[in-house]
Amino acid sequence: MLPFEKAEYLERIAKTKASMEARGIDVLLATDPANMNYLTGYDGWSFYVHQLVIVALDRPEPVWIGRGMDGNAAKVTTYLDHDAIVAYPDDYVQNTEKHPMDFVADYLNGAAWGTKTVGVEMDAYYFTAACHEALKRGLPNARFADATGLVNWVRAIKSPREIGYMEQAARLIEKTMQVGIDMVESGVRQCDAVAAIYQTQIGGHPEFGGDYTGLCPMLPTGVGTSTPHLTWTDQPFRSGEATILELAAARLHYHCPMARTVHLGKPPQKLADAAAAVVEGIDAALDFVRPGVTCEEVEAVWRKTIEKSGLIKESRIGYSTGVNYPPDWGEHTMSLRPGDKTELRPNMTLHMIPGIWLDDWGVEISECFRVTETGATPFANFPRQLFVKD
Repeated sequence: MLPFEKAEYLERIAKTKASMEARGIDVLLATDPANMNYLTGYDGWSFYVHQLVIVALDRPEPVWIGRGMDGNAAKVTTYLDHDAIVAYPDDYVQNTEKHPMDFVADYLNGAAWGTKTVGVEMDAYYFTAACHEALKRGLPNARFADATGLVNWVRAIKSPREIGYMEQAARLIEKTMQVGIDMVESGVRQCDAVAAIYQTQIGGHPEFGGDYTGLCPMLPTGVGTSTPHLTWTDQPFRSGEATILELAAARLHYHCPMARTVHLGKPPQKLADAAAAVVEGIDAALDFVRPGVTCEEVEAVWRKTIEKSGLIKESRIGYSTGVNYPPDWGEHTMSLRPGDKTELRPNMTLHMIPGIWLDDWGVEISECFRVTETGATPFANFPRQLFVKD
């Protein structure tokens, strides 16, 4: 059963085609797994080999091209007619003599698209330099355009069903974060805490299950809290140290991220003060959010609020999020930072994470929220604070 009605997928295709026309693109090659899923429903852990969805202005519905053994996955998970599911032979996989995009180029030529303007996602994780070289070699008469972010921006405003899945993910992250906090105890191994986190991410609700998330659990601890993207070891948590829990839960690949910080024992005053300032800044920024304000204006409210604390943050304080696959849960569109003049609109969904990372310590507290007609509504209901455990 597809997570959305076919009519919703076709509406997404129509919006994508409108964006293609605006950019002068005749044929779009979507290689980002999240974009493939968004456009067709395709869902398989097959993105380690080359695959894509083709959207052409002169064809009503997309075409999926991927590895032969994954063809049935496209039949099972998408709404596409079987003649729109095209599989390449396995000898194209990891072959130094030919490339899957050679096959794609031959398909485009056969469909009379070899002289068109072809949009490719130049900065997508799974579109490699070799992909582009193979396409250029096989399509000498095509014009290439960078279509990075084209579908991502179509994804920015969520449908009611998408919002519903993110709300379900929020129910899972509420339970998952509580389990993570509970597991941070002196002597408990970090890996055992993560095992409990994974259990709750996937099976933490009696009415629906969770998915793997775009990022694995991140648990920097001790001096490791000075940087955001450490995972875990088999070492125990220790009294007198802080641990950052940056987690998410996902329902049908729709994410609700959350970060919280735990300290075992009385925290240093600088940590307590920084956490209080971060929360005050988040509160003020969320209160400011409404349709029509820009991303940079939201960031400016946060920055002005924390000025008195003396804290300075150079990196962005948030980004859009929704459906995604590894290695990220962000949408790669708008960011809450100076210079981003994107106007917020109802049903945009963002993760506000104004983490502070200094020389040998740090703090993360975050909130995933939806822009409403009148303001902002956090997805999760979970205390926004520094957690201190004796």
